[in-house]
Amino acid sequence: MVRFFNLFWVCILFTIQLQAQQPIRGFMQPANVIYKVPYGNNPQTGHYVKSKDAKIYYEVYGKGQPIVILHGGLFGSTIEMARIIDSLAVDFQVIAVSTRGHGKSEIGVEPLTLEQRANDVLAVINEVTKEKVMILGFSDGGFTAYKFGSMYPDKVKKMIVIGAGILYPGLSDFNFNFNHAMGLDAEFWTQQRALMPEPNRLEEVFKQVSNCYNQLTVGSALLGSIQCPVLVMAGDRDEGNSVQNVLNAALLIPNHQLAIIPNAGHPAFIVNFNAAWASIAPFIKEN
Repeated sequence: MVRFFNLFWVCILFTIQLQAQQPIRGFMQPANVIYKVPYGNNPQTGHYVKSKDAKIYYEVYGKGQPIVILHGGLFGSTIEMARIIDSLAVDFQVIAVSTRGHGKSEIGVEPLTLEQRANDVLAVINEVTKEKVMILGFSDGGFTAYKFGSMYPDKVKKMIVIGAGILYPGLSDFNFNFNHAMGLDAEFWTQQRALMPEPNRLEEVFKQVSNCYNQLTVGSALLGSIQCPVLVMAGDRDEGNSVQNVLNAALLIPNHQLAIIPNAGHPAFIVNFNAAWASIAPFIKEN
């Protein structure tokens, strides 16, 4: 059955209500964290790589085994991953990618697909390291991580996916309302458009992401082909991905672990960072 509200808007609107009507920017970019480093717009660590029809922006922090960070979609940006990056960069080389059409990455001319995004990640990895990487992806970034693990098993050692369960056409109606988004947090979009190489194409990004997800299937064929260990994580109050949905996804992955974060909605790693980190840290340190 198609839900009356699509997954994305349910997650965002319910989260805002829980956070006493804070704007999206104030919630996804907590001031006590983000102003330490301008993640997603840091000229000291920022780089570009050409991935077919678009330049993809990424930043590198720390030293050690490489771990790729993939943020959420539309309202997502590298800066929302600030505390994750801060924590990982102590012991690892963190490669934080801005998804095409987000932040300083171009959108290109071809229709957005999950395969395309996986190839963008591959282009960044090949530019930075020859080692196998770990990948941590949230929401939209989590679906990209799944696809990357399926397409390039020899490139990925481990994977952490937050807030991404099973999907198939008709499960949800992905019709992201551009004007509604602008009204939710004008300051956020002023901030993000200032980064975008083609800010006039933002409405097109919304349409492209909608088209991508309305056609997307994430089920046994994709998840069953992932060979590396995968930590599947979600908040117990994720408004778009039920615990059952996330569990169903995890059970399709041959080598999976499952972590349900208490008292947390969709961005569980922000709402309850300590609980999320308590699951992430031992997983990435296991041999």
